[in-house]
Amino acid sequence: MHHKTQPISILVCALGGEGGGVLSEWLVQAALLAGYPVQGTSIPGVAQRTGATTYYVEIFPVPQSELAGRRPVFSLYPVPGALDLLVSSELLETVRQIGNGFATAQRTQVISSSTRTLTTHERMQLGDGRMPDAPLREVVARHSREHQVFDMAAVTREAGTVVSAVMFGAVAASGLLPFPRTVCEQVIRAGERGVDASLRGFARAFDIVSSARQHTTFVRQVVAGDPPPAAAAARAPTEAELPRETAAAFPAATHDLLTLGLARMVDYQDRAYGELYLERLQRILAAERASDPDGGKGWAITRETARYLALWMAFDDIVRVADLKCRVSRRDRVRQEVKVAEGELLRVYDHFKPGVAEAAALLPAGPAQALLRWDRRRQARGKEPFSLALKVGTHQVLGFLSLRTLASLRWLRRRGSRFALEQNLIERWLAAVEHGARTDWTLGHEIALCGRLIKGYGSTNERGKDNLLHVVDHLATSPTLETDRRRAEAIRAARTAALADEAGTALDQALQQHGAPARPVKAVPIRFMRRPARSAVQTP
Repeated sequence: MHHKTQPISILVCALGGEGGGVLSEWLVQAALLAGYPVQGTSIPGVAQRTGATTYYVEIFPVPQSELAGRRPVFSLYPVPGALDLLVSSELLETVRQIGNGFATAQRTQVISSSTRTLTTHERMQLGDGRMPDAPLREVVARHSREHQVFDMAAVTREAGTVVSAVMFGAVAASGLLPFPRTVCEQVIRAGERGVDASLRGFARAFDIVSSARQHTTFVRQVVAGDPPPAAAAARAPTEAELPRETAAAFPAATHDLLTLGLARMVDYQDRAYGELYLERLQRILAAERASDPDGGKGWAITRETARYLALWMAFDDIVRVADLKCRVSRRDRVRQEVKVAEGELLRVYDHFKPGVAEAAALLPAGPAQALLRWDRRRQARGKEPFSLALKVGTHQVLGFLSLRTLASLRWLRRRGSRFALEQNLIERWLAAVEHGARTDWTLGHEIALCGRLIKGYGSTNERGKDNLLHVVDHLATSPTLETDRRRAEAIRAARTAALADEAGTALDQALQQHGAPARPVKAVPIRFMRRPARSAVQTP
């Protein structure tokens, strides 16, 4: 419990543009309005080097009217080990401040968003370079007297406000402030813009933290053997369910990914495409059962195949891009990001640069190949690949209808050359996963994980598919590797190398170390640029 002779110390951590300064001012104004001595300071951060901008607020828990003219002495900076409340809008930033020693298990209450803003190092990885959340949450739990972690970004979007209002509601519900919630709401109402949205975000966060603290109190009372007389059981959130026949055909451990994958296929194409997705996974499941009948390894081959198959089958094309840009959710997100106020107009311009490959993807194989050969001949003569630079005003009727018309061409996708090509490549990968799973579980699992190589679009996507098929074709059944276990180890090494080096040098080395040939060198056209003629210089 906090002692009344010491100020309540609050450290707020917010990233750029999240309104941390506004939150600090709200806290100071609320304390002054309620008649409590207060002081606030800030320390700016610099991108990834020193983290977020931090705001430090100290509130003396005794009203000014009871101090008989005395004035408390405040600190300008937070002191490690002497912090009462740490509030942060980003999970890794929370852990960073804990690493600085500010939070302690004996004193500090931590309120953090579960949201992550990826660091530069995480973004640079070719594969999934994200730091897992579980270790970060464990650090928060270990170094806090009490902690509440929830998705502040989601609450912000739902309320149509900024995260500072959500953080203010969380602080008000922490139980540390010596004044009531109504004072905080009164400060928000004194603002000029976005009052209603800020109050919605404030109320939602207040309810989340209050409910979490009540649940924590209930658990502690139960552990102590003194449960409250009337305790309402919490109801688990309802999840989307698979069709009954599908759920019966697959183990329960795979249902979460199957639900997401099936929904993605239906949204991307149609119900028949979703059924194709499930049929393919039934083959993989039958193969996995051959090497792991009891599912002792959690049906990991089926789960990983379900994950990467859903991503591959929903490959990006111009129809998909147009569909996503026409959605109401995208419009609402843009309006929230630019903070459009009531009565303000918003103009949105989307820039596109479709080339021959994008157009050929929707044509049958014959016309598509003819169009691609024409563009290759142009490039051989030293010209750049043909493309059209388009600027479409999607806030206008004509611009929106043009994208909506393009998005309605999903029926044409099945007749296009790229659709046939992608399905052929998918089947080659699935056949390798199926064969590997039947002969050796580890081999099948490693081949399934190679689906990670398929990502991005354009040249990145093409390179990923080439790498995957080269690894599968030359390592999955390599006669130079005597056992399936050695083949699995070779595939793991090649996959790791492919994700670590975009140029492919490490992958070629890994392939050759395991007796496979390096990837063939692709021909790249060379364009010679004419040197501009030097203008004549006239001398006086």
